[in-house]
Amino acid sequence: MFNKAIGRLQSRLAVVLADDEGMSTAEYAIGTIAAAAFGAILYGVVTGDSIVDSLTGIIDKALKTTVG
Repeated sequence: MFNKAIGRLQSRLAVVLADDEGMSTAEYAIGTIAAAAFGAILYGVVTGDSIVDSLTGIIDKALKTTVG
């Protein structure tokens, strides 16, 4: 009787582990949230004063360079 119970438990566990219905929706939701958070962080970094000042300095230096 104990072996039958173990066998049924193993069968049920295999079905539960193999069934991934709904996983795609959760993965898409987490991926979307992560992408939005990454976009917000990237936007904050790129529009920050230090980046804008650095890019402006690079462009100014490039434009002031004389070809000789």
